[in-house]
Amino acid sequence: MTMLPPAHLRLTTVDTEDTVRIELDGDLDYDTADSLLTAVTATLAARPRLTDLHLHCAGLGTVDSMGLSVLLMIRRRVDHAGVRLHLDGRPTTLERLLTITGSLDYLTTSPTGTANSSLGTGEDPRTSGEAMTARPTGPDSTT
Repeated sequence: MTMLPPAHLRLTTVDTEDTVRIELDGDLDYDTADSLLTAVTATLAARPRLTDLHLHCAGLGTVDSMGLSVLLMIRRRVDHAGVRLHLDGRPTTLERLLTITGSLDYLTTSPTGTANSSLGTGEDPRTSGEAMTARPTGPDSTT
């Protein structure tokens, strides 16, 4: 049996008067996602005049379903607080996950309908030919 080291996520916060930037370095998964949600929730509670929350994702490794779930919850919380969410420096793997799950537009477009986040280091998977369309995978092509 191979023992893997515990997953980690390091959060570095840089803030100004009306903007907070949280740099994510490591994996956003079942073991670490709660720490990001806790940090964002505390930031929103402590900064009632906050206008923009930037999650700098360039240092992200893997993102599992729990990590995606927390990103979706963060989006709901910032919308409720009237804060714009930015997912900056998205790695290609995160971009692909958001595209495949149909959550890219929801997480990267402000409630007014304007894009507010920048693509990270790779090409846009919707136009690069790398994105995969969800389709049935069962033996009878129905599931």
